[in-house]
Amino acid sequence: MAPAGLPLLSLSSADSPFQQTAGVATCSGEAAERVARALQAIAPLAAARTTAVRQRLERVLAAFAAERVGVHHFASVSGYGHGDLGRETLDRVFAQVLEAEAAAVRLQFVSGTHAIAAALYGVLRPGDRLLALTGRPYDTLEEVIGLRGTGQGSLAEFGITYDELRLTAAGRVDLERIDAALAVPTRMVLIQRSCGYSWRPSLSVAEIGALVERVKAVRPECLVFVDNCYGELVEEQEPTAVGADLIAGSLIKNLGGTIAPTGGYVAGRAELVEQACCRLTAPGIGSEGGTSFDLNRLLFQGLFLAPQMVAEALIGAELVAQVFHDLGYAVNPLPGGPRSDVIQAVRLGSPERIKTVCRAFQSCSPVGSYLDPVPAPMPGYASELVMAGGSFIDGSTSEFSADGPLREPYVLYVQGGTHHAHVALALEKALAALEGS
Repeated sequence: MAPAGLPLLSLSSADSPFQQTAGVATCSGEAAERVARALQAIAPLAAARTTAVRQRLERVLAAFAAERVGVHHFASVSGYGHGDLGRETLDRVFAQVLEAEAAAVRLQFVSGTHAIAAALYGVLRPGDRLLALTGRPYDTLEEVIGLRGTGQGSLAEFGITYDELRLTAAGRVDLERIDAALAVPTRMVLIQRSCGYSWRPSLSVAEIGALVERVKAVRPECLVFVDNCYGELVEEQEPTAVGADLIAGSLIKNLGGTIAPTGGYVAGRAELVEQACCRLTAPGIGSEGGTSFDLNRLLFQGLFLAPQMVAEALIGAELVAQVFHDLGYAVNPLPGGPRSDVIQAVRLGSPERIKTVCRAFQSCSPVGSYLDPVPAPMPGYASELVMAGGSFIDGSTSEFSADGPLREPYVLYVQGGTHHAHVALALEKALAALEGS
């Protein structure tokens, strides 16, 4: 869940909860044994995730072959970016992988929130109604919609009405109230695939498909937009394959394969993708503008790596779930439970435990291991956050990271990881730190 720009301060040995040996924290034998037992418990799940890489990779390779991707597509043009052959080919490759009519993959999207906002502003018009079916959206969309903040050009300030359908007590979409919620003319429904900062199950693609069918039966003209962040390539299909009109996400999450330096994407019906691009650039320019800064190779290669990276992140998530479940903490999803994104939530129950675990994870990061995560306000977030994310790409959540808002019930959200061995090492340090706290 971590955005770019992590609030980190330097760590002194006096402040550290770990034993220090030549600047490296050591772990207790009990912590290592717990992680080893958890690894053994999830071995069948890890094998299944590794096997599933093949099918996802076949889909990616088929798209590369269909578009005859070659080294000449790695270069881009300068200035306006008109006629960027590599960018145009990349768009078609992404569209095929996502089973969409069209896609726009742009480095100019600074985050997943930016791509989602471009889609909302591009498609919605004054007087339209936006209905969220999955409860309150992720924190960073609140100011986009107009639930917080004023004077920044939110949807509300442009006369777009917003309503949300509250989730059931079990954290599920309230199917019994959908028809009534759609009784009011509605231009678009918003479905957030991932749990975000909510203690609820993330939605499977099959569940999204059922919601699309339900919405279209009541209001055929209503558009279905899916915030697809953290969910790409987790399942065999994407929401666009089951009827979603438009999806959006970030490239420093799943589809960037941990090497995309920045960016995001929108995909779906061609006219809606173009409307989102007109918001990103300008009417009349749309998808025709925007250079790729000769970074197309990283975006192509990131997509090629993505099936493997997503599988490793899922194995890491299973390991986190198993370790903390064995310790008696509430986890979501449960070990071995269905997954439709790469996020693992752990209810730690106190701000001190969140800070302790984040500090341990940060100490096991490849970048900035000497830094100490401290609570701090972040642009777009309602609560102070504490984050661990010593990643090569700043704010990348396709690399191993963890974060949580410092508000009840004090849940830590863990995601990403290029190889689950890294997650295992970080967990050993976290457990040792919790033992000593």
